[in-house]
Amino acid sequence: SAPIAPPPRTVSAWLPYWDQEAAYEDALRHAAQLHTVSPFWYRTKSAGNVVGFTGAGDRRVIDGLHKAGVKVVPTVMEKMEPGALASVVTDKNRRARHIDALLRVVRSRSYDGLDLDYETIAATGDADYKKVGSGHATLVTDLCARLHALRKQCVVTVSPKTRTSGRVWDYRRLGAAADRLRVMAYDQHWAEGSPGPLSAPAWYEEILRRATAEVPARKLEMGLPGYGWDWGVGSRDRARHVTWKEAEALRRKVGAPYRLDPASSTPHFTYDEGGKRRTVWYQDARGTAAHLPVLRKYGVRHTVLWALGFEDPALWRTLAKG
Repeated sequence: SAPIAPPPRTVSAWLPYWDQEAAYEDALRHAAQLHTVSPFWYRTKSAGNVVGFTGAGDRRVIDGLHKAGVKVVPTVMEKMEPGALASVVTDKNRRARHIDALLRVVRSRSYDGLDLDYETIAATGDADYKKVGSGHATLVTDLCARLHALRKQCVVTVSPKTRTSGRVWDYRRLGAAADRLRVMAYDQHWAEGSPGPLSAPAWYEEILRRATAEVPARKLEMGLPGYGWDWGVGSRDRARHVTWKEAEALRRKVGAPYRLDPASSTPHFTYDEGGKRRTVWYQDARGTAAHLPVLRKYGVRHTVLWALGFEDPALWRTLAKG
C-alpha cells in the first residue's frame, strides 16, 4: 500500500522556557505538523535592552528543531511600566535603537526570524490610542523590512480586535508588513475576570470577520489555548492557571463528570476545596474540533498553540484533520 502522507505543516507553537525540556520533546514528537516553533525566550526592558530568560538561545533546542524541519522564530515579549513601551514606539530615535537591539537578538543564533509579542503598548486615555497604534505599526514595518533584508521572517502577535477590544492594533499595516499575524484568540474569560470559556465559536466568528477584512487569511495564525483557569466562585482572587493535563487530572480526582458547555463547546467542571466552591474552564481536542469550522469558513488554515506541553495530546489529530 502507498505510504501515508504526513499531516500538513499548518501549526505554530510557543515553547515556554519554564518547562523547556518537556516542551521541546513535545515539539519533536509533532514536528511533522509544526512549521514554526517560537521559544518564549526574550524580554524587552528598554529601547536598547533586550534580555534572555533562563535557557534562551539553547543551541541544542535550535539545532534539534532545525534538524526536524521546523523553523525557530523566538518570541520577544515585554512587561514594562504603563506608558514605557508607548514612549518607545512613538519616538523615532528610540524606535531605531530598539530595532537595532532586536536585530542583535536575531543575529545571535541561527534563528529564522523574530516574533514580536508586545501587549502593554496601549496608553491610558482615548486620545493616545491612535498615536501609539501608529507608532507600533511603524516599528513593525521598519523591523520587518530589516528582517526581510536578512532573509528572516517577521511575525507579530496581537490580541483580538472585537467590538470591545483590540482597538490599538492597526491590523492593516501590521498585516501588510509581517509574514504572519498571530491572533491570541483565548482568554475571552481570563484570570482576573469572571469565570467562563476561554474561547467560543461565536467569539471566533467576530474575531475572524474583522481580521480577514484587514489581513489576508494566508497570513493569519489563529491562537488556540491548550490550558484553562481555575476560579474561586464569588472570589476576587486571580484564577489559577492549569494546563489541560492538570485540569483533567483534577477533574478525575474530584470525581466531576466531563461535560461541554453547549454555547462555547468548552469543557468545564466545578468542585469544592476547603468548603469553598471552585470552577474550572479549559480546552481540549473535542472542544477545539467544534471551533475549527469557523476557521475553515474564513479560509484560515494556520493555527498557533499556547503552548507546547500544555495541550491535550489528541489535539494534534484534530488539527491534522483541519
